Amino acid sequence: MVKTAKRIHLVEDETHTLQAWATAVANSQDTYFSRGKRLAKRLGAHPRRDGLTEIGFWTPELTSAVIQSERQLDLEIFTPLSPLDFRAPEQKVAFRRDRVPVVPNGEFVWAVVAGLRAGTRDTAGSFYWLRYVDADGRIHIIRDPLAYSLPYGVFAPAELYDMRRLQRHRSDLTYFRRTGIHSSDPEAPLPRVPCPANVLQIHVKTASAEGTLEGLTRVYQRISDKLAAGKALNPDEQTYVGYDTVQLLPVEPTIEYRREDTNFEHEFFAIAAPRRKKDLDEASLELKVTLRKPNTQNWGYDVPILGSSATNPAVLGSLRPDEVVDFISTLHTFSQGPIQLIYDLVYGHADNQALELLTNQFFKGPNMYGQDLNHQSPQVRAILLEMQRRKINTGADGIRVDGGQDFRFFNPLSGRVEQDDAYLLEMSDVVQDIQGYRRLLFTIFEDGRPWPQPGWEEISTYRDLIEIKPESFQWGPLIFAHNTPTLSGYWDRKWRRVCEVIFQGDHWITGSGNHDTVRRGNQLNPENGINWNLGKTLPQVLKRAYNLPASQLWVHGFSPGLPMDFLNSSIGTPWGFFRNTDDRYGVKVVSEEVGFLDWQVEPEIYERQDTFPQLKALGFEKFEQLRDFANALQVAMTETDYDLDEVAKICQRCLGEEEDGAVCEVPPMGDLNQPDLPRFLATLDVPKLKQFALAFMEDGHDLCNVAHYSDQVPSDISAFGLRVREFRRARPWLQENLTGSDRFNRLSDDERTLFYGMRSQSHNLDGQPQRVVMIAHMGGDPATVPIADWLQLDPDAWKVAIATPGFQPDDLKDLRAFTLRDGEGLLLIPKSLDEMATASGTIPAATLTPNSTAYPPDGFS
Repeated sequence: MVKTAKRIHLVEDETHTLQAWATAVANSQDTYFSRGKRLAKRLGAHPRRDGLTEIGFWTPELTSAVIQSERQLDLEIFTPLSPLDFRAPEQKVAFRRDRVPVVPNGEFVWAVVAGLRAGTRDTAGSFYWLRYVDADGRIHIIRDPLAYSLPYGVFAPAELYDMRRLQRHRSDLTYFRRTGIHSSDPEAPLPRVPCPANVLQIHVKTASAEGTLEGLTRVYQRISDKLAAGKALNPDEQTYVGYDTVQLLPVEPTIEYRREDTNFEHEFFAIAAPRRKKDLDEASLELKVTLRKPNTQNWGYDVPILGSSATNPAVLGSLRPDEVVDFISTLHTFSQGPIQLIYDLVYGHADNQALELLTNQFFKGPNMYGQDLNHQSPQVRAILLEMQRRKINTGADGIRVDGGQDFRFFNPLSGRVEQDDAYLLEMSDVVQDIQGYRRLLFTIFEDGRPWPQPGWEEISTYRDLIEIKPESFQWGPLIFAHNTPTLSGYWDRKWRRVCEVIFQGDHWITGSGNHDTVRRGNQLNPENGINWNLGKTLPQVLKRAYNLPASQLWVHGFSPGLPMDFLNSSIGTPWGFFRNTDDRYGVKVVSEEVGFLDWQVEPEIYERQDTFPQLKALGFEKFEQLRDFANALQVAMTETDYDLDEVAKICQRCLGEEEDGAVCEVPPMGDLNQPDLPRFLATLDVPKLKQFALAFMEDGHDLCNVAHYSDQVPSDISAFGLRVREFRRARPWLQENLTGSDRFNRLSDDERTLFYGMRSQSHNLDGQPQRVVMIAHMGGDPATVPIADWLQLDPDAWKVAIATPGFQPDDLKDLRAFTLRDGEGLLLIPKSLDEMATASGTIPAATLTPNSTAYPPDGFS
């Protein structure tokens, strides 16, 4: 049994002191926003050094009309009576439930409570929320939006956690002493984390066999140990390193699976009703709670906002906040030098599920994602920034702000809808404080304004926030979802944006593969001019397009800006938009993602025994069966405007012999009575459609896990990727824009497109600026490349630094002219003086001949 305090109770004098402080802040002469920030810092639950716990809730929904007496508003506390097994898929545990009466203090509820237990790495803390009964006798729950720990999800009570102890014992404190300024020197300017050389984007749930942060920690610790011991890395291990920074897709708590009827059977914290109804009103009571380990699958962008200061328990194998700090510390103490961490923050919108969890003051109204957040409310604004502060205090080095264009408001003074740039800049300037060491974080904005205006892709400058805050970065024009390099002529059509990257992209995130672009690639019509030079099948084309060696070469080896790669693209795993959180919209989401089967799944993958187990259990034993049904489902959903009852009927017609007037645009799959067709489809109805959707989502998500492909990573591709990343890191000046003395050109006709150029380091203390020459075949037929003529180089003064995979030694003996195929390219650097002397017997006076032309000769040789 776990020891618990004899009695949990309100400490009245300390509570009055806390309330008096809050009242003084509320009545001060500060602005509403300044008051809100001061109050927000003490919201949530905080263990004190004297053993008491301070708790604060913002409760604007509570009014005198709602609360008639003290007995109708309680702090409800659940303390486990036996140790919890945080790794158990399901367990039934006895909890002691205590109710502590509290009273509102203006728009807040403040309390200082004795007897609560704070959670640690090994021990569960007390769980808490507010409970009140309205004038009509209905029970309502107010949850803590600023919780530090939500091990059983957003609908469960929050866990009181000892964050002070966690921070005190982290293993990377030396890193923060070196990179921050201590609070004992308040006059010193705060340092900002500098720009990294490159970024690796990672989705935690698919980045390791375990699909958790501790699984990812093991990956990086193993790699760190091998490098420290001088051991060679496996090809899959090489894809994780050579980066200054790791950016995680959002790891905030996401929405959860909810049904409209009952949720007890799948809730993560399911409280059994007391045997006797009269026990409901007891102040202290023993209850049985069924705990289920969260198994939510999601990209991370479907957030309810509540608990954004905590970490999604589905990415925590241990369900403990310590796991986050362990991962960050492993990065910061990496044997080859610190690796930074960037959090992807989602504060521009909330999923509709947030309406069940937060007070209405958080929302302005519906949007295409769910709800617009009310950033113009001073207290909401302050709470959101406080969520961010608590989040980054886990040890992050940077933030990416998702959907910057979504932060908008109606300005009554101008009569226009305007961008809330002030809030975005405030996000960039939230101060991190870890054990007294303070600093500002590196900031990336994803902002495609004037999205969603038609044509925004071509109208947007992608520079609005860079111009306001020059040290910040934005996603560049070539990394947004509408970029589709699987199509023939893509790079030629993007030439205007390519030139913008080259001449003004020093503060843009660059690259091709990321979570959004690859997902959009799945939705392309296969009839839309595919570049079949990239592969023989659609999955081969897509895999190569988003990790094209020529693209990697010019992005990492030549272009300005900050290159970002996507782990799943680098390893070559499938990727798609999968989430198992939908009951109402699950079938709709699946109907929009059926292209995953065409673009990501080879038939032989489906035939493996370890893939698609749930769909095969439904009877889809053959890949063609699944694909035909998925296509029929997609058509039916469109034709019926997502009416699931009609969809079930139409799918049955599409899968059988077509009848006159049947609404179906796909070939019939045959007679449903055939023995080789899934019996699951014979009596298709709405529950079965939902069952199919959930199976599709979970099987597809599992297929994307990189661990399934660790032994299939081509060694030449992984080694090449690592080389170009190290090349970039050794030449930080490549981040700068090209200058007047640099060259960059396109050579293009109906058959092919090539990029080439030469760059020189603009500043060099030793007087010998570095130079780089790049030539990349970006699409089309093979071409013979006389690069020495195009750039008027002395070929004897240059050597190959990096060649894309596939070149043979004899292919590049003569740099005067050589042949490139689609996706191939070279980086050249000057030979050293010793090398040139050895090769020619003399030392050339220059490596670039005079009279170089601004443009290459027309055509190809």
